[in-house]
Amino acid sequence: MIPMITAEEVRQKLENGEALALIDVREEDEVAEGMIPEAEHIVMGTIPGELDRLDPETDYIIVCRSGVRSENVARFLIENGFKATNMTGGMLNYTGETAPKK
Repeated sequence: MIPMITAEEVRQKLENGEALALIDVREEDEVAEGMIPEAEHIVMGTIPGELDRLDPETDYIIVCRSGVRSENVARFLIENGFKATNMTGGMLNYTGETAPKK
């Protein structure tokens, strides 16, 4: 079972000043349209090669456009010993602040 959090819950936590470890797994052209400013961008296809950058003790919230790719990435991370939560509904449901990729 993959842990889930809604886009609305993520927005509320960020607005309340909570520090979240967000990973946006969308493609370059998708994040160019805007992403959650606090998120780190790691394209889904590159995740297996980026595991050494991640901390097994951190609970990552995985973000994509609709919540499908992020669920797959969360499953992969969990299977590889990491903590991960899927943001259901993805950026399609996110109403908080977004900004172009840094």
